[in-house]
Amino acid sequence: MDAALTLDGQLQSAKRNIAFLTAAQALLGSVAPLSFSVGGLAGYALLGEEKSLATAPLTGFNLGVALGAVVVAVTARFLGRKAGFILGAGFAATGGLLAALALFRQDFWLFASGLLLIGLSSGFTQKIRFAAADASPSFYKPKAISWILAGGIVSAILGPQLAIWLKDAFAPVLFAGAFLGLVPLAALAAIVLSFLKLPQKQLGGGDAALAARPLTEIVLTRKFLTGMICGISTYALMTFMMTGAPLAMVIGCNLPADMATLGIQWHVIAMFAPSFFTGMVIARFGAERVVGCGLVILMACAVVAHAGVELWNFWGALVLLGIGWNFGFIGATAIVAASYRPAEADKVQGFHDIFLFGTVALSSFSSGKVFTAYGWSVMNLAIWPVTILCLGLILLQLRAEGRKS
Repeated sequence: MDAALTLDGQLQSAKRNIAFLTAAQALLGSVAPLSFSVGGLAGYALLGEEKSLATAPLTGFNLGVALGAVVVAVTARFLGRKAGFILGAGFAATGGLLAALALFRQDFWLFASGLLLIGLSSGFTQKIRFAAADASPSFYKPKAISWILAGGIVSAILGPQLAIWLKDAFAPVLFAGAFLGLVPLAALAAIVLSFLKLPQKQLGGGDAALAARPLTEIVLTRKFLTGMICGISTYALMTFMMTGAPLAMVIGCNLPADMATLGIQWHVIAMFAPSFFTGMVIARFGAERVVGCGLVILMACAVVAHAGVELWNFWGALVLLGIGWNFGFIGATAIVAASYRPAEADKVQGFHDIFLFGTVALSSFSSGKVFTAYGWSVMNLAIWPVTILCLGLILLQLRAEGRKS
């Protein structure tokens, strides 16, 4: 009876923390769709005749996310996760101010630096999903991750709408108002985060008291490698396509910039809307099967994108890209989260996110290069070899799990 009461108390505490973390995710998560909606277009406008570096500011954003994965791990160790998340909100506000200043000064590399700081804040935000999982009993972890990512639905609407509402606020300096809009968002997120009461010890079940293993032992397991490779591949493909899509729509096909921004909005909604039930699907069918389903949906995205360059092709492909990312990334995150013990969480998550967002940074940089050199149709071809490789890994993992049972 006492154990049941203790577990119920843990669950109630976890739900309270998840509510605050979801609200913070919704606010701070808005910086990414806002940045990707207009960052490439702003970079394109700041450049001269050579436009291949147009997505370099977004590469700076993703490099910031990778750097943030390291900084947040150090901050969490010495100051605690709550203080770390509030610091991350401060980076978002500072980056927004710097990006706006760069647009007023017409300084491309200062703008890239501002995006790097905004990305640094997103590195902290990425830790929220792990914080929710680690503060939950083991049986509730997939739902915790799913609920946190469901907060991204608000981000999907808020970020692009801020870009639309505020992009002309300081005309003729386009997009400066959008980045200044990050300042009050970050301040509100810091207030929400101040109410967190995260447990001192992570809730992991029966293995919570086991000693931490060496990092090399953990990261070389089949389960961890499968989860990490599939998560990285899913995220990198999504970023590659999402970064290039606004350029393809506006520069390549002369569609209105607002249509490109709305396309990103629908894409981000599709990224997070399935999160309301993804956790339940994972609990019912297993994380590996959910990842496999996500990879098949990414293939469908490539088919729609190949079919033409009308507005519906872009929007349809972006929606499928978002759904495929949701299944693939949440499933892969659940696989990774099941591969380590509570005492190993910070070092494993830091290792994972450094590789994740380092690869994502390369994908965003290559997006602009590939689009400028070869066009949108060639970009879509990248989906096929990556998804086929990941499906092979998932099948091998399912076979290994089958032998264990």
